[in-house]
Amino acid sequence: MAEEMRIVLRNYGKIDPLKIDDYISLGGYNALKKACATDKTALIDDIKKSNLRGRGGAGFNCGMKWSFAAMAQADQKYVVCNADEGEPGTYKDRLIMENDPQTLLEGMAICAYAIGATKGYIYCRGEYPQVVKILNTAIAQAKEKGVLGDFDIEVRMGAGAYVCGEETALIESLEGNRGEPRYKPPYPPAQGLWQKPTIVNNVETFAAIPVIVEKGGEWFASIGAPSYPGTKVLTLTGDINNRTFFEVPTNTTIREVIYKLGGGIPSGKKFKAVQIGGTSGAFIPESQLDTPIAFDAMTAIDAALGSGAVFVLDETRDLVDVTTQIAKFFEHESCGKCAPCREGTMRMFDLMEKINDGEGSAQDVALLNKLGRVMSYSCLCGLGQAAPAPVLSTIKHFPADYNAKFA
Repeated sequence: MAEEMRIVLRNYGKIDPLKIDDYISLGGYNALKKACATDKTALIDDIKKSNLRGRGGAGFNCGMKWSFAAMAQADQKYVVCNADEGEPGTYKDRLIMENDPQTLLEGMAICAYAIGATKGYIYCRGEYPQVVKILNTAIAQAKEKGVLGDFDIEVRMGAGAYVCGEETALIESLEGNRGEPRYKPPYPPAQGLWQKPTIVNNVETFAAIPVIVEKGGEWFASIGAPSYPGTKVLTLTGDINNRTFFEVPTNTTIREVIYKLGGGIPSGKKFKAVQIGGTSGAFIPESQLDTPIAFDAMTAIDAALGSGAVFVLDETRDLVDVTTQIAKFFEHESCGKCAPCREGTMRMFDLMEKINDGEGSAQDVALLNKLGRVMSYSCLCGLGQAAPAPVLSTIKHFPADYNAKFA
């Protein structure tokens, strides 16, 4: 049976999140002390050795990203935490921040030491006002204890724009501008916030850092799938018995997540599909359930691990209707900066709505397929590139749902 292994959620339920002494009593900030006594290059090398890859969705090597910012020459550098958890069905970052905010601060402080930064920002989702209060309390207590040294952290709230989950759009928003992605290169580690070297990592990524520093990169690299080691926090929603969360090694299969951890489909109904990674994830059929929840394994089946949201649908669900609602969401959330996304999401929703209303044809499905593929390689950022995934995957794996809509 798939077993939980809690690394980023190691203190969940064990401490009072509003009391820094509880965190310190369980070894909190020992990793920061160890890091600050280590040569910066050796510290980053150990993070590289761990092969920790971003837990926000992009899956980029964390140590590699840090090394770019460390090498950059500048009078100021920044550490930014992406806590703009706007992916529907995802609440893993909220779990970490609500229950163990100090681990996030410690991870950010270790990064700050490694790259030579003195200023940090947590960009928190606007719908999380309670989390902001917890974070501000945690920061005040950390300052009072003097554990962060000269590293200063501020919390900033987003305003509900899904696109600000993309790191350069987040940076634009932090600067007080409209939240739109930047053209890359330059990338944030070279030229980010206010054109200074900036590391943007996800909450879950930073939360893993103190444990990696304490136990070593090799230890972390030995857990789960070799190409995407460690654990992943998953949030389970939809037609599933256990609508809850788990943290499991990355070699755990989707089938184990649904049937062992999730307790299977309620009311004796059959499984139909699962969408992993949030709204922009592909719908996965039963034939692919033995795929591990590792980044590269998911990519190999044209799916994405993304944020770790697991949305299960039973046999009674109309996938064309579900996908139409998703297409509507992306049309609404497109920032409009690039034409392929601005026009593509609108046209995709028009076509999906037409088919869902029983007025479409096989030609419309073929056009959707073509449109989706063009968007996936021509849109400026991850929003537009991933928006077609639910449509393309349902066309590929569930053609019967589309055929049922044709007169």
